[in-house]
Amino acid sequence: MSDAWATLDHTIAKYISKKRDELRKGIKSNEEDGVDLLTSYLSEDEIMGLKCDDKFLRDTILNFMIAGRDTTSSALTWFLWLVSTHPVVEAKIREELESVIPEQEGNKWRLFNIEEVSKLVYLHSAICESLRLYPSVPFQHKEPLNPDTLPSGHRVHPRMKVLFSLYAMGRMEFVWGEDCAEFKPERWISERGTIKHEPSYKFLSFNAGPRTCLGKEVAFTQMKTVAAAIIHNYRVRVVEGHPG
Repeated sequence: MSDAWATLDHTIAKYISKKRDELRKGIKSNEEDGVDLLTSYLSEDEIMGLKCDDKFLRDTILNFMIAGRDTTSSALTWFLWLVSTHPVVEAKIREELESVIPEQEGNKWRLFNIEEVSKLVYLHSAICESLRLYPSVPFQHKEPLNPDTLPSGHRVHPRMKVLFSLYAMGRMEFVWGEDCAEFKPERWISERGTIKHEPSYKFLSFNAGPRTCLGKEVAFTQMKTVAAAIIHNYRVRVVEGHPG
């Protein structure tokens, strides 16, 4: 871990230094691509009372690398595996995708924009169901700042680390019902055909309450656009006999 930590620090430092040189020389990124996050931070000495020094920039970049990339790729990997092994779910997603494609386009290769994927209730539900069974962060730990008593009656103190498994909680009958082991996107759809809201303390894939992931909606949009493109344009199949 120490070696990996040093490698990450060194790599990120190079990007920060490179960007500082570009800004000093007046080199600008393509205006069509917009301003990247690092440039935004470097353009301000202080943002919301936070000093944008190299340590702050390093920690921010590392956070985005881990929270904004690895979690999404892990979620998509499990989602595509589940869809490829559940033909009925795959057929329903394809049918829903076809419903938002203009008739004149036919069934040609295409990508889906944000407005189109925002209408895909079944796809959104299938991703939620995948995250319930295979959360990108399978377990978390918390430490209380002060002595406290949990609703269960257990006493906790600042020197205690409370560990809980999101993976296990997604498979508990008393939380999700007798069919908790099934991949069933329909559980996320209301009688009106809209996305059914589940409390964050029940569906913890994006943390809960005040600590809910700030990038939750962005992550859903990313996953839906990628998932829609792959399922519409390709047929993903698991290699037979491959160890799961």
